[in-house]
Amino acid sequence: MLPKQSPSTPSSDPLPVRSARATAAPLLPRLALETSQDRGGMFDGAWWPRTRDLESELPDLVTALEAHVGPIVRVGLDTSTWDLVPRSVQVGGLEVRIARFSASDNTMSLSRGMQDQFVLLVIPPNTPATLAATAMARAATSGNRGSAADLLTTPHAA
Repeated sequence: MLPKQSPSTPSSDPLPVRSARATAAPLLPRLALETSQDRGGMFDGAWWPRTRDLESELPDLVTALEAHVGPIVRVGLDTSTWDLVPRSVQVGGLEVRIARFSASDNTMSLSRGMQDQFVLLVIPPNTPATLAATAMARAATSGNRGSAADLLTTPHAA
């Protein structure tokens, strides 16, 4: 169950991207999560990565989510969204395994265990800020029913 929190509004000013080998503190991911505890929608929120470099983007997302929901052990994602998809990434000294799916465009499944997972809409990095903000807000709305394609092509709220 996701904790209650306010969805964040992504900034139109992209923050600097750091390399995968940087040792600086994690960047705050552009992330919005559903505020209710019912998790009755198609998505539990949305993530807008800054690049297509999964190895540098994913650790910051997992770090931010783990602060709210606990350890993430597996991530399932659409391979076409990313430049390269490693088998796993290291986050805080722990391995997070990555499962590859080809039929789940612009979605990501994150698992804390075998029976506890949630789904995020993944906004492509080059998406215009206004459309990204709208899609993120809609994906973080309780009871959302739009598909990833619907959320990413409809410029107005449902």
